Amino acid sequence: MRYTTSGESHGRALTAIVTGVPAGIALDQARIDADLARRQSGYGRGGRMAIETDRALILSGVRFGSTIGSPVTLTVANRDWDNWTDVMAVSGEPTATARVTAPRPGHADLAGIQKTDSADCRDILERASARETAARVAAGGVARAFLAEVGVTVASFVASVGDVAMEAPADPSAVDPELVEASEMRCPDAVATERMKRAIDAARADGESLGGTFYVTARGLVPGLGTYAEASRRLDARIAAAMLSIPAIKGVEIGSAFESATLPGSRVHDEIAWGGPRGYYRTTNRAGGLEGGMTTGEPVVVRAAMKPIPTLMRPLASVDIDSHETIDASKERSDVCAVPAAAVVAEAELAFALAGAYLEKFGGDCVSDIVAAVAAYEARIAP
Repeated sequence: MRYTTSGESHGRALTAIVTGVPAGIALDQARIDADLARRQSGYGRGGRMAIETDRALILSGVRFGSTIGSPVTLTVANRDWDNWTDVMAVSGEPTATARVTAPRPGHADLAGIQKTDSADCRDILERASARETAARVAAGGVARAFLAEVGVTVASFVASVGDVAMEAPADPSAVDPELVEASEMRCPDAVATERMKRAIDAARADGESLGGTFYVTARGLVPGLGTYAEASRRLDARIAAAMLSIPAIKGVEIGSAFESATLPGSRVHDEIAWGGPRGYYRTTNRAGGLEGGMTTGEPVVVRAAMKPIPTLMRPLASVDIDSHETIDASKERSDVCAVPAAAVVAEAELAFALAGAYLEKFGGDCVSDIVAAVAAYEARIAP
């Protein structure tokens, strides 16, 4: 199961096409819209979120609430398009005010115009914008619906913003999702939430932006998804690549990887035990549910680091691409902090990585066959 998206930040709409979708997945559009709303939430979002109320329109691949085995196409309209019809016109000539000539440090602007021989940073920034991730979240609804059929759930929460962090939970996969969604920061720690909000207020007053970290987790997985045999198919590699594909994500950790790098092996590796309905299990989960490129059956735990958003209200120095003179970088309406939103996008990315691993192991034509194959596999490895 794969997706591709198209569309620009201020274009008419964003589109996602999901291929490799088995027939028989119960797809609830209201659930997709709820995920889109969660992506738009979070303290520190900018004025764009006051304009957009994202809803997914399913155009193909679904009939009477279930997938039919063909590609699923979804669109998310950009309500702000009405204010950008001149700047983002499909035909005609651009006006002088439509061009952006001051690339932003930390954004795709400069490398993008060098790559494409463009004389307008807007050609790059419109597609490189994190607005594109709305289409990913819509597409991720298909992967999440499939995982639900095989008993897998995906969740996320914010762990830090700037230099404000909650106390690390013993088991990130066990964090109460109701506490997460009740927080304006999507952080389960109420005290940390208020401290994060104050840090964002201070950053906004200073014309700054803030990054942070978040966890994304999955429960209910069978062991053996992925492979040890081929580098490109190792599931931890695919998950890391999926996380790093999200705009502004600069670091990924699976389990307690960075802490483990400081400890001896006896305090790192998860001891194996036997008993209960599962048979084999690990007494701890420092590996984050992945060993040798495969799932262990324990929850998958991933932590990602998001850098501060590059659009600053007090811009950094840049160079005008026409005159080569030093000027302030361009600025547009932007978020101060989007870590809560990035965590929701990460749920979609993790869902796709895991859905792909299930389909590789258990087939991909129809859900009923896949569920039966999963049940047979679980019976074979059961005690």
